[in-house]
Amino acid sequence: MRSMLFVPGDSSRKFEKASEGKADALIIDLEDSVVTEKKDEARKLTLQMLRDRRGPHQLYVRVNALDTGMTLADLAAVMPGAPDGIVLPKSRGGDDVRQLATWLEAFEAAAGTKVGSTRIVCVATETAGSIFGLGTYKDCSPRLAGLMWGAEDLSASLGATEKASGGVFHSPYRLARDLCLMAAAAAEVAPIDTVYTDIDNLAGLEQETRAARRDGFSAKALIHPKHVDIVNAAFEPTEAERTWAEKVIAAFASNPNSGTLRLDGMMIDKPHLRAAKKILGQP
Repeated sequence: MRSMLFVPGDSSRKFEKASEGKADALIIDLEDSVVTEKKDEARKLTLQMLRDRRGPHQLYVRVNALDTGMTLADLAAVMPGAPDGIVLPKSRGGDDVRQLATWLEAFEAAAGTKVGSTRIVCVATETAGSIFGLGTYKDCSPRLAGLMWGAEDLSASLGATEKASGGVFHSPYRLARDLCLMAAAAAEVAPIDTVYTDIDNLAGLEQETRAARRDGFSAKALIHPKHVDIVNAAFEPTEAERTWAEKVIAAFASNPNSGTLRLDGMMIDKPHLRAAKKILGQP
């Protein structure tokens, strides 16, 4: 999964447009994009969107945060539509995932859905306190599929006046980004890069996405349909990377009892083999 496009939960029109694109996943949003007065309406529309799904997209629903008191109402409304996953905003750590997983088990059983089938993605850096919970996601639940970092709410939590300048995040946000990446790697789940908010700056989007892939992120969250193709392309391995990966895999296949090999004048070992398999999407 490379691209996860947010779609407002109160707009069937935007959902239909998003469904025509090539995002790997759509996140139907019941949180920030829906005002309080329209939450009930959005829940009903979201259920209909789930039932009217078209195309190969995975469908996630971003519910309201646990501390709002609205999460259970969100889940009760949408779980009969069997979403592929739930996005939990303002997650504080593994205990929040365990709480959500317990609720999902009950809703799956009530809806006749296979118990354990609904995945969880956490937005894991939206408050100052959440940074200290990043090390608690490992082994918290087999449902956990990814950790996403976000800067918008974190900025408010910190009381900051600016997140970035010249297209470069300031140090608190780079710290959150890097720690989220490491937490996801430690938990063996997908690290998901934050949304790009300069909508018409497509060159900047490509640059940021390529930097995310370079550092180890495997997907990016999006807020506009025209970003999808750029992000998908940026996460595809280059021809040079494919060639290198194929050569590494072939070298170890020819020397199955060797832990270290020489390839094109460079030393390679098993971490290089794991990286090569990741590039080619091999287990």
